[in-house]
Amino acid sequence: MTQEPDRTEAWVAIPSEAERRVLAPSGVVAAGYDYGFLPTMGRLLSAHKEICPAFSQLFRTIMFQPAHLSRQEKEMVAAIVAAAQDCRY
Repeated sequence: MTQEPDRTEAWVAIPSEAERRVLAPSGVVAAGYDYGFLPTMGRLLSAHKEICPAFSQLFRTIMFQPAHLSRQEKEMVAAIVAAAQDCRY
């Protein structure tokens, strides 16, 4: 997936997918799953060394731990909330 060159992703500097891949250890996948691209949210978090570990742990706990909602239901809720907020990440 490529980003549109003239579209601003955020008001803070975000490493490009190519820059982020160079920094990632070989074989490491995004958020524990190979999406085929590096999500913008992950690239944004990688620019914030203090926030990234805490947010990543929260994400893993919410999305991957057993709960009342299935993983698919959690993904659907996340997609609807993101769309309602016009979130690009």
